[in-house]
Amino acid sequence: MCARRNLLPVSHVCTEDGEKPMVLLPYMTWGNLKLFLRQCKLAEANNPQAISQQDLVHMAIQVACGMSYLARREVKITDNALARDLFPMDYHCLGDNENRPVRWMALESLLNNDFSSASDVTPYVDIDPFEMAAYLKDGYRIAQPINCPDELFAVMACCWALDPEERPKFQQLVQCLTEFHAALGAYV
Repeated sequence: MCARRNLLPVSHVCTEDGEKPMVLLPYMTWGNLKLFLRQCKLAEANNPQAISQQDLVHMAIQVACGMSYLARREVKITDNALARDLFPMDYHCLGDNENRPVRWMALESLLNNDFSSASDVTPYVDIDPFEMAAYLKDGYRIAQPINCPDELFAVMACCWALDPEERPKFQQLVQCLTEFHAALGAYV
């Protein structure tokens, strides 16, 4: 079941006249997900069991549950990393003084500033950010990662459809990933 437990709660919001709003979030012991996964990847060299494929799929289910909850409530997704320079190499200005995570944006977001829950399911990898839209229009997609099962890559590939209507909804992702996770657990 998807619930708010998959979301980081806002502790406090402070707004004062003439000041930018401030949002206070709880302290996360392990940091943000991107840093946590990078640390786990580094740990793999010393301990191959540091994080399993089953763990990664379980995390993906939790993310999809949280996103499904937000999408059902028509919540706008923002990028808190823009508030601080956490990952400066991930953001690029495309000539309009707006930094964006170009490598993670859907084609319609890049070309038309069209954002929706469908545009929230499309990640891409290292390509020159100024050429991203052309690559996507030409059909470029990332290659299947090493050790990524075909069934899981098929789910990922659905998220990269050019037509937003052809991309899965987050609840569909939850279902597909949960089924895959159960099948993966049967082999362990």
